[in-house]
Amino acid sequence: MTSDVLLRRSVALLAAAGLALSAAACSSGTSSGGDAGKAGSADAAAPLDPAAKVTVSIDCQPPVSKPAERKQWADDVAAFNKLYPNVTVASKDGFPCEEPAAFTAQLKGRTQTDVFYSYFTDLNQVLDANGAADISAYVNEKTVPALKDIDPSVLATLKADGKLYGLPTSNYKMGLLYNRKLFKQAGLDPEKPPTTWAEIREAAKKIAALGNGVNGYGDYSATNQGGWHYTAELYGLGGSMTTADGKKAAFNTAEGKQVLQNLYDLRWTDNAMGATQGLKWPDLMTRMATDKLGMYVGAPDDITYMVQTLKGNYDDYGMGPMPGGKSALLGGNDYIFKKGSTPDQIKAGIAWINFKYLTIGKGQFDYARTKGDGLPVGLPQPFFFTGAGLAADNRAKAASATVPVQNYAPYLAASVPGKTEPANAQQIYKVLDNAVSAVLTDRGANVDKLLADAESQVNQVLANLQ
Repeated sequence: MTSDVLLRRSVALLAAAGLALSAAACSSGTSSGGDAGKAGSADAAAPLDPAAKVTVSIDCQPPVSKPAERKQWADDVAAFNKLYPNVTVASKDGFPCEEPAAFTAQLKGRTQTDVFYSYFTDLNQVLDANGAADISAYVNEKTVPALKDIDPSVLATLKADGKLYGLPTSNYKMGLLYNRKLFKQAGLDPEKPPTTWAEIREAAKKIAALGNGVNGYGDYSATNQGGWHYTAELYGLGGSMTTADGKKAAFNTAEGKQVLQNLYDLRWTDNAMGATQGLKWPDLMTRMATDKLGMYVGAPDDITYMVQTLKGNYDDYGMGPMPGGKSALLGGNDYIFKKGSTPDQIKAGIAWINFKYLTIGKGQFDYARTKGDGLPVGLPQPFFFTGAGLAADNRAKAASATVPVQNYAPYLAASVPGKTEPANAQQIYKVLDNAVSAVLTDRGANVDKLLADAESQVNQVLANLQ
C-alpha cells in the first residue's frame, strides 16, 4: 500500500484485477541511450512536430469494466490523432493502475511504459531506481498552455533538485465530509459545516444525540490509515510529521498532542464516536452512506464511492475545509516519463497528457461529454487549477453539473493550501496507528506518553532508512 489515498482504495480491490504489461510493448520505440532531457535539448522546448512519426506507450487506459471511461479514452486518442496523425498511442489498460509489487518490479526490470502512471508519493522510488527522464526542458507554456494555472504545490510533487519528471492528471485535498441529512435532523446548518475542532465536537454531540446507533464523528485507526488521518489532522492545525530534511519526527508538539486529545475527547468525554473502533477503509464511507455517521475527514472521491458503490445520494453529502485550515493533506496521481525515452516520445507524451488531462474543455474536462456518458460532473476533483484556470473550470463544471455543486461550496471557498505526505509515509503511519487506536479504545490513554513513544519509534524507523 502506498501513501496515496487512491491506492488505499485500490488495495481493497487488488483481487479484482492486476496489471499485465508487455515488456516489448512498454519499450516500443524507446532508445537505449541516456536521459532524454539532454538528447536533442536544442529544440526540447518546441512542441511536437505534427509530422513526427513516433510510438509512445502509456498505461492506465480504463479497463473494460468501466465502459464509459474506456470509450472516452478511445475517443480522445482519435481526436488527438487528428492533431498528431503520426503518433501511435500504445494504450495499456489495467486495474488498479498501480499495484505496489508490480510497480516495483517494473521499475527494477525497466519494463514500465514510456509514460507511466504513478502517485504523488512515488517519485523518490522512481528516482532511486533511475527510472525517470528529466522533462524540465520540454515543459513550458507552449507545450502546456495551462502551466501557469497549475497549483505550484501540485507540480512540486513531481520535482526533485529543481528538475521536473512528470505532469499531474488528478489530485485531491483532504477536507471534512459530512452527512447533510443528519445535520438537518440534528438542527445544524448544512450550509455551514464546522471549521474548527471545537465546532466539530459541538456538532458531533448533537448528531450523536439522535440515537439509533448514529455517531457524530468517525476516524480510521488501522492498516496505516490511522496514521494517515492523524497526519491530515495535524496538517490542518499547522503541524508537520517530520523535520524538513525528513530525518526526524516532528509531530510530538502542541499540535500533535491536540490531534490525539481531540479524538480522545470526542470518544470518551463527548461519547460521539461509538464503541466500535479499529475502523479501516471503507468503514467510514459505509457508515455515512447508511446515515449512521455525521462527519469524518476524507477526500472528495469518497462521495463518488458512497453514491456509485454504496448506493447513496449525492444530495445527502457535503464537504467543508480541513478543520483548522492551516493546510490540507495533498495527494493525487500523475504520469512520469521513462528514462531512456527519445525526445519525440517525451514530446508526444506531453502532448497527449496536455490534451487528455490539462486542457479545459478537452479530455477529462469535457464536462458535456462526461454528463452525456452518465458519469458525475461537479465534484471538486481534480483540483489543481488556480486563478483564471480555476474560474474557467468552475464555470464549465457548473454548466454541466449532475451533482449538487453547492454542497461543496464551503470546501472550495476556503482555499486551504496543500501539503504533501511525508517521505516514508507508510512506515510512519504504521507507528501512529497505535497511538490513534489507543486514544479511541483506552479511557486511560496517556497522550503525552503515546506521542513520546511514537516519536522514538519513528526516529528509529527513519534512522534505519538513511
